[in-house]
Amino acid sequence: MKTNLTLANKTSNLNFKSNTNQVLIQQIRNATLKISYAGTIFLIDPMLAPKGAYPGFEETYRSELRNPLIDLPYTISEIIKDVDAIIVTHTHLDHWDDAAQEFIPKHIPLFVQNEQDADLIRSQGFINIKILDNNTLFNNIHLSKVGGQHGTDTMYAVPDLAKRLGDTMGVIFQGKDIKTLYIAGDTIWCDETTRVIGNYKPEIIILNTGYARLKNFDKSIIMGKDDVKHAYQTATNAIIIATHMDAVNHAMLTRKELHEYITKDGIDDRVLVPNDGETIKI
Repeated sequence: MKTNLTLANKTSNLNFKSNTNQVLIQQIRNATLKISYAGTIFLIDPMLAPKGAYPGFEETYRSELRNPLIDLPYTISEIIKDVDAIIVTHTHLDHWDDAAQEFIPKHIPLFVQNEQDADLIRSQGFINIKILDNNTLFNNIHLSKVGGQHGTDTMYAVPDLAKRLGDTMGVIFQGKDIKTLYIAGDTIWCDETTRVIGNYKPEIIILNTGYARLKNFDKSIIMGKDDVKHAYQTATNAIIIATHMDAVNHAMLTRKELHEYITKDGIDDRVLVPNDGETIKI
């Protein structure tokens, strides 16, 4: 499988659309990705505010830091240019923020996980909201909602914390003559992760790997470096792409540390860790 990781610039960002059998994945910032799949452009989990716009997340590590920790690599107009649809895996601020609500056109198709998220985003003025199911067709692309768990069983046993963590989803992209893509979303590795990989056999897997930590808990609410290795060993024919790093206060795993880990363990042949603004072409 030939895979190129190339540095995108503002000119190439303006010509982002792929051929119908290609996948382009552009790391924007945090979990925000711009994906061209079978010629259709999706914006995933847009967090579009400038550096330092929001307080750090309460009761998390390094909460004294303001989010986002870094600026966007492009202007908002460049990021949303030519986007055909938005996917919001859940409505936490670092996946759907005030700036996204302000600047994204209110009529654009916007996919969410459930009626609760649809109601919230509808109240923000958006008029073309679609709830994903296990086979939603959009522009001849099959989009399937899959599950996840945004924290450990111990965390979800605390009612107030369970409410804060809430529900989240992953998404499977499938099309004719194009590789199957799995966006895991904000989840730890759980039985559902293994089931999704076994059932759909994705050839491209995007993992949120910042190892985000709450205070008073010794585990993360999303994946980390060991989960990258687990994915590499579980999905033996897949390219693994790591995102959701270096941009919010509670994400403890850095790209530098992940690069060192995958190199030391010899799994860097199928694991890619794009910087903000970089594009992967598969």
